[in-house]
Amino acid sequence: MKELAIGNKAVATGLWLGGCRVVSSYPGTPSTEITEFASQFDMKRMYCEWAPNEKVAMEAAIGASIAGARSFCGMKHVGLNVAADPLFTFSYTGVNAGMVIGVADDPGMHSSQNEQDSRHYAKAAKIMMLEPADSAECLEYTKKAFELSEEFDTPVILRLTTRIAHSSSVIQVGQREHRPFATPENNAEKFVMTPANARKRHTVVEERTRKITAWAEDTPFNKIELNDSNIGVITSGICYQYAKEALGEKASYFKLGCVNPLPVESLKEFASKFEKVYVIEELDPIIEEHCKVNGIDVIGKEAFSMEGEYFQSLIAKVVLNEETQIKKIDKDLPSRPPALCPGCPHRGLFFTLKRLNLFVSGDIGCYTLAAAPPLSMMHTTICMGASISALHGRNKAYAENAKNSVAVIGDSTFAHSGITGLINVVYNQSNSKVIILDNSTTGMTGHQPNPLTGQKIDGEMSTSINVAMLCKAIGIEHVKVVDPNDFQQSYSVIKEEMEYDGPSVIIARSPCVLLKTVKKNPPFTIDRQKCTGCRACMRIGCPAISFKDNKAEIDATQCVGCGQCSQLCKFGAILTGEEK
Repeated sequence: MKELAIGNKAVATGLWLGGCRVVSSYPGTPSTEITEFASQFDMKRMYCEWAPNEKVAMEAAIGASIAGARSFCGMKHVGLNVAADPLFTFSYTGVNAGMVIGVADDPGMHSSQNEQDSRHYAKAAKIMMLEPADSAECLEYTKKAFELSEEFDTPVILRLTTRIAHSSSVIQVGQREHRPFATPENNAEKFVMTPANARKRHTVVEERTRKITAWAEDTPFNKIELNDSNIGVITSGICYQYAKEALGEKASYFKLGCVNPLPVESLKEFASKFEKVYVIEELDPIIEEHCKVNGIDVIGKEAFSMEGEYFQSLIAKVVLNEETQIKKIDKDLPSRPPALCPGCPHRGLFFTLKRLNLFVSGDIGCYTLAAAPPLSMMHTTICMGASISALHGRNKAYAENAKNSVAVIGDSTFAHSGITGLINVVYNQSNSKVIILDNSTTGMTGHQPNPLTGQKIDGEMSTSINVAMLCKAIGIEHVKVVDPNDFQQSYSVIKEEMEYDGPSVIIARSPCVLLKTVKKNPPFTIDRQKCTGCRACMRIGCPAISFKDNKAEIDATQCVGCGQCSQLCKFGAILTGEEK
């Protein structure tokens, strides 16, 4: 049966058809939908879960593999940093049943804090990496990755990028492969990585690398397309699609489906046929450097950028010196920068922090948007969970900073990697104030549940972690709960805690307004007779509020009746749905 599917759905289908039994992931754009689609299959035959973070997810998948079940864990590129510790050691131990690691890179940083290239990890950990170029290959490569994992006794990374993960093409859906459990191995020399055993396993890894490199020379994953041309192109993934669209038959192509290890002799033979050979790859010059170190003369980053995504007109310009005619609209269109949603509880909290004129050590999540005007209340953002540790370091460097600085962290991010930072605050006696933004979901990646919500990936309720009790158990004596939509309450509690000499946690608790379980209030309206045009209501930056003829207007299609704006109007011009 054929169907149209995005790359992430195709990967999930490949997991199912390939006999995968355990899926453990942490949501991260652009990888999230893999696990969401996987959970729609029979959970009794392919168990799926959201783990607290990527390290836990990988360790769970490793445990399943050693137990004899094919397994998978998924994450975005920066999540691989978190999972790197078990990844490098699992490269040494190898698998029992096949294990696939799905990693989605984000060239152009559509929803990321950097453009990290995950191919470095495959090279450094000395494990195989496959890179599909469309949805059909996403499915095919996922299934084949399990076989290769077992054949070469290695985990296999499946690398996607944003365009492959979220673009659609046709896939062929077949029957699930029946895979009996592999016999569990009680093999300490293989799976217990003491120094004595690890030294022996390193030898195994180097021998495995030689075998996989030989396999890469003539694997069908690497495809050559010869055309009547003096131009050769070596590429992979989405760049292959761009190159084909830009150059057509004016170039010949060596399309790499396996990007680690890379072949040598077959690339040399291909390159010898052409006057010019271009390496077209987004982000870092992984393929280019491999070619040059093996004596293959190629044109790479001296012609192409190290930054951002490529596109067809860029490739045509560089390779053929052809300018692409692009139609332009001769009108200035208004910009639409990302913003917190109307009614977002985070908006109220950051407005209060602005009133208090505090330094905000920020974290990863929707609330990072508070860095934009008019709130402008996010002063650092590093990585998941860093807000608490960074605040601790700031306050230890200069003790007086504790009087005017706070850390903010979402509920899912707190469970991911914030708890250990808070333990450090208590253990090392840091006078740091932490605000946990508890909106009852993992908002930025599409409303996945997390350990603090108590709901599992399939909607089944489980144990909900009581964050207030957890903080007290760690050793935080001052734990307060506020409604961030109530400006006066939030202001009073935060101001009071800033004067307290010791670690403190404030839980700003209000659910995300986009959750289906959240009841929306009738939209607010403006009494134009009372409105003075003072623009005080604009200070919170709500997209539902605008100005027309020097009077405020509220868009009824956007307003959710949160009441934040009405707390700013001194003239009673903002009316509830019942008052109008």
